[in-house]
Amino acid sequence: MRYKIYLSPPHMSGREMKYIQEAFDSNWIAHIGPNIDAFEAELCQYTGSKYALAVSSGTAAIHLALLAMGIGKGDIVLCQSLTFVATANPIMYVGATPVFIDSEATTWNMCPNALEDAILHYLQMGQKPKAVIVMHLYGMPAMLDEILYLCRKYGIPLIEDAAEALGSEYKGRKVGTFGDIGIFSFNGNKIITTSGGGALLSDNAGLVEKARFLATQAREPVAHYEHSAVGYNYRMSNVCAGIGRGQLEVVGERVWMRRGNFQFYQISLHKNPGIDFQDGAIDMFSNRWLTALTIAGECPSLVHNALLANGIESRPVWKPMHCQQIYKTLPRFGGSVSERLFHQGLCLPSGSNLSDDDRKLIASIVDDCFKT
Repeated sequence: MRYKIYLSPPHMSGREMKYIQEAFDSNWIAHIGPNIDAFEAELCQYTGSKYALAVSSGTAAIHLALLAMGIGKGDIVLCQSLTFVATANPIMYVGATPVFIDSEATTWNMCPNALEDAILHYLQMGQKPKAVIVMHLYGMPAMLDEILYLCRKYGIPLIEDAAEALGSEYKGRKVGTFGDIGIFSFNGNKIITTSGGGALLSDNAGLVEKARFLATQAREPVAHYEHSAVGYNYRMSNVCAGIGRGQLEVVGERVWMRRGNFQFYQISLHKNPGIDFQDGAIDMFSNRWLTALTIAGECPSLVHNALLANGIESRPVWKPMHCQQIYKTLPRFGGSVSERLFHQGLCLPSGSNLSDDDRKLIASIVDDCFKT
């Protein structure tokens, strides 16, 4: 069936065409060009990061981050379990082993206590983890103070998967800039889009340059085609970067609109018994990419089906990685918070182009589910 209201559709600003047209007029349509250089510089200016690399997807950015850190076969990478599969898959690409960490109940992100349990376990085995990948779920910042403390205490690099969190802040600083490397996604459903694309950010010039080298087929800087390593075709095109430039000009408005959706749902639906919204601490600023909530009992599927019957898309919370068929035999640490969130969680339509009438209709349908 064709949905009438989508979960998180692209939202064009109209400013993108200027940069796209410039790319066509100048014939810079491939993986080099002025839009790419400018987009990377503008991402640095917006986030406060020193260096940025525009690539073909957020997944590619994580893959490059692992490669740039020298992570490979037999290494252990501690990864948040409650996330999209693209957070974990690149660990397998490089031949490392993902070890999944449960969530804490406040932000729904990586639990620091479970993280330290995992670190100590592998240290006692004489196998120090090579990296931690934390995810800022649905735009909500993770408990970065605690996670950074543990990474520094034990000397383990941190990769921030901020794919869903462009514009989110932790203590006044943009997420994606706290770890050794941060990554963003600009897929069509994200808060801004380049149609498909992502970025790798870091204050470490060496890591970014290594990632840039690998993203361009590991071609050496000589006249002929010389390759000393296996590389990848991961660079963003100049046309897609032009879309990103137009989108980045309105990212503040997009964040404001998404947060407005969350506030509307929270005010409208909190009276219904058993509904709780994804929360955060006072010093966390979420872009509210998706409004995520939990509903006790059998109601999540009831609400999902009622919305679907009215042509409205909603989505269960991500199924934890340790519950996925491909990963269920791998090690995990923590309790069952992420499993509970999966069984009780639901994401409501959260697009920045959602109208007030749309929101009222959605809230009305959810309310009706509690009257039956």
